[in-house]
Amino acid sequence: MTNASVPHEIEVVERIQESPTIFTLRLRFTDPELHAAFRFEPGQFNMLYLYGVGEVAISIVSDPDDERLFNHTIRVVGRVTRGMAQLKAGDRLGVRGPYGRGWPLQQAQDRDVMIITGGLGCAPVVSVINYVIRRRERFRRLVIMQGVKHSDDLIWRQQYARWGKQPDTQVLVAANEGATLWPWHVGNVTELFDKVEIDAARAVVMMCGPEGMMRVAVDNLLERNVHESNIYLSMERSMNCAVGLCGHCQYGGKFVCKDGPVFSYPDVKPLFDMRGF
Repeated sequence: MTNASVPHEIEVVERIQESPTIFTLRLRFTDPELHAAFRFEPGQFNMLYLYGVGEVAISIVSDPDDERLFNHTIRVVGRVTRGMAQLKAGDRLGVRGPYGRGWPLQQAQDRDVMIITGGLGCAPVVSVINYVIRRRERFRRLVIMQGVKHSDDLIWRQQYARWGKQPDTQVLVAANEGATLWPWHVGNVTELFDKVEIDAARAVVMMCGPEGMMRVAVDNLLERNVHESNIYLSMERSMNCAVGLCGHCQYGGKFVCKDGPVFSYPDVKPLFDMRGF
């Protein structure tokens, strides 16, 4: 993409209803040359533009080596996403991107990888989980921790079960409220840290979700002697322009859209415990 402010046309190839309020769009550029040139890193996001309605920042959840399509999983939370929920195969919309800094996957090679996510914010880390699973030989132990408020909020249950069967992989799932036959932990996901089996000295941790959960998780990780430079967080803020101009996502002296959304913990540490940032 040559102009960061101009959306390009893309087509919905497939729409998947993940839950009553969450859906996935599988997309491709209508211009084959643009599609062939499109590259992204797990953790980056696109600006999706619903013509006549507006634009929203949405994480890319597909694998960067999937040349056929790229995917966005979207939760209905407002006017634009409500309109996108009505899209079907063959419909067109616009896209700008990719934007932002992704996960530190080169640094994570030959190390234990721990992925922690809470609430419905799992989409930004699904791409990195799939990336590691598809290239399992490049990484050591993989630990996936997912917390949700209610067990009905957990999407991709089959994926979590399938990931748990991968070699040298540990999956820990928790819901604050568990329905009948809920097979995993009832309570906060951070209560499961005692079950985590990693080599703290060789671990790289990536997390996203509610900042309260991430604060507790960071405290646990530091107590386990995970070095703070090996902890990465995806920060969520309202990103309107994606290029650091509008200021809606400003985080101290940084812009989440341009300098993030993935930050190393030392980068955000001075503001992380301060309310209002």
